[in-house]
Amino acid sequence: MNIKKSILLRVRIAFLVAVLFVLTVVYRLVDIQMIEGDVWREKAETYSLDYRKIKATRGSIYASGNDLLATSLPFYKLAFDPSLVDDEIFSSKLDSLSHLLSAFFRDHSSDYYQKKISEARQTKRKYLLLNNRDLNYQEKQQLESWPIFNLGRMRGGVIFNKVDKRHNPFRTLAERTIGYLHDDNVGVGIEKSFNNYLAGKNGEGLFQKVAGNNWVPVNASSDVRPVDGYDVHTTIDINLQDVAQNALLKTVSKYNAAYGTVVLMEVKTGEIKAISNLKRTRNGTYAENKNYAVAENNDPGSTFKLASMLALLEAGKVKLTDSVDTGEGAHEFSDRVMRDHKNGGYGMLSVEDVFVKSSNVGTAMLVDEHFGGNPQEYIDIIKKTGFGKPLGFQLMGEGKPYIKDTDDPTWSDVSLPWMSVGYETQLTPLQTLTFYNAVANNGKMIQPILVKSINRADQSVEVFEAKVLNKKIASDETLTDLKKMLEGVVERGTAKNIKNDFYKIAGKTGTAQKLINGRYTWQKYYASFAGYFPAKDPLYSCIVIIDSAEGYNRFGGDVAAPVFQEIADMIYAQNLEIHDAFEPNLLASEGKFPFIRAGKFDELNDLCNQLGISNHIGKEVQSEWVRSTVSNNAIIWEENHDGENLVPNVQGMTLRDAVYILENLGLKVSITGTGRVRKQSVTAGRLINQGAQIRLELG
Repeated sequence: MNIKKSILLRVRIAFLVAVLFVLTVVYRLVDIQMIEGDVWREKAETYSLDYRKIKATRGSIYASGNDLLATSLPFYKLAFDPSLVDDEIFSSKLDSLSHLLSAFFRDHSSDYYQKKISEARQTKRKYLLLNNRDLNYQEKQQLESWPIFNLGRMRGGVIFNKVDKRHNPFRTLAERTIGYLHDDNVGVGIEKSFNNYLAGKNGEGLFQKVAGNNWVPVNASSDVRPVDGYDVHTTIDINLQDVAQNALLKTVSKYNAAYGTVVLMEVKTGEIKAISNLKRTRNGTYAENKNYAVAENNDPGSTFKLASMLALLEAGKVKLTDSVDTGEGAHEFSDRVMRDHKNGGYGMLSVEDVFVKSSNVGTAMLVDEHFGGNPQEYIDIIKKTGFGKPLGFQLMGEGKPYIKDTDDPTWSDVSLPWMSVGYETQLTPLQTLTFYNAVANNGKMIQPILVKSINRADQSVEVFEAKVLNKKIASDETLTDLKKMLEGVVERGTAKNIKNDFYKIAGKTGTAQKLINGRYTWQKYYASFAGYFPAKDPLYSCIVIIDSAEGYNRFGGDVAAPVFQEIADMIYAQNLEIHDAFEPNLLASEGKFPFIRAGKFDELNDLCNQLGISNHIGKEVQSEWVRSTVSNNAIIWEENHDGENLVPNVQGMTLRDAVYILENLGLKVSITGTGRVRKQSVTAGRLINQGAQIRLELG
């Protein structure tokens, strides 16, 4: 054999060996992947261990009365390790377990579950997710009593993987203020702003990777247990929050407003008792998706006139009795004309009435006359109060206030008069409310506060108090004049529609044209009302904003002030401490009985007994609802219902009692006015028509 043939033979042999090697490798790859794949994957999962995060339970958020606003509830995923179950128990109990699983989840037949579990046992799977549904704690307890599962984790193979889910017991109440926090750390509200307290500290534990790419805890001694988060206690009063949110929702819905916001605050403490922000959604409903009260800057409009009056009075430029001629309601400043809302103008007005009637012309003329030569003086007086500075509020995202200085590039010849009536200025509702609250608080400006304390169980870890932003925003004389003007707005001015005979409200309406695409429009208004009550000794301050209300009456006094009144009325009705003192001898001296017409017998009887008024049950009184007649200086209680299927006489009753009776009888009630029932649209004694409308006039 020559050398050439020898070399070729060797090359061919080497090539064949290489081909055989490659084919062998390919065969083994195919064999491992396709034929033995399940076995090797099972082994890989069996022996795969890793240290993984153990998530801490998030702290809860509470209202002022310890009502839960947000908490983490435990839910469980049901899994099973059939390899741990004894053969005899498995074969005898599997059928019963499968029936229970099928009946409980209602997604597959019992045969399906039996086959699924049997196959997992045959392939020695140690982790089988039986259903992806979240189970609550009560359901978990129910499943733990089932056959096989009742043997527990080690003998019964049942696995309950705990998953915490955030739950708001009051659902949409204060939803945006409570906020949320996603896994990517994107969030808003208290959940985001106080996440460092709420989140707690995650632990670390040894986990084993099992079938389905699931990780189960090994419960090793080296595990580091998580530290649960702290609880956050807020100032929110859940009852007042409900009142404020419902009053706001009713108004924004009625006027199809773009959004509305309301903030209710305690005057002395700065504690926010209610805060609601409702925006119209695409389908026409309203939801909380932005905190307008804290974050939204706008031209405040006429509510800013309080600051203008403070500057005029504090600088000694005017007195309330001074007068200004507003003419026919139009005045030219440089190249622009300012107008009053009233056609024909107000003519000659006192300084007090300029504010009470909310005259733009009068306010601008006064400010321009006395500060036109030195506009910065006007601005400095206002800013010295603290108005126009950030509040440093506890929630993230506070809007940056903007009160223009004379060195601002946008300053013009008309900036001063237009600023004086609330334009060319950007403030949030909460910043405006803080200023009004300072007037109510005898000049002491305090920082609004939403979170009172951070707690671990019942122990306070950190306590927050409202900071004093300014001990005295103005002199006592100025504050007295400002309070008088604010009361005048409700007594005889632009908010006289919310005047009542029981307590006094002090406040100011505001209606600002909306700035859209760089221009102010007459079509959209930012309507507001800011004030406090009772005016004599203020307990609460409040601001209401209704943005872009539709319809003819779209001004602050028409749409925002009534929301304020509804909230104030409810607080007044529930708080007996702010009612005028009862004079027990007055009734006796005049020889008159209290106004008791009709109601529930046990309540009226108890009331009369406490007042020392003689009262007796008349003949044939069987119902708990009665009417009163007077006989020989005594009250006689008579039957109020004429028959089971007849419309009752609810005249003279409180609204609560009347609505309770009528709605339980299947009638739909509508209401006008305030007080007791004065008239009813369906005459008493008529047959009841289920679902019929009955209108009650209160007085």
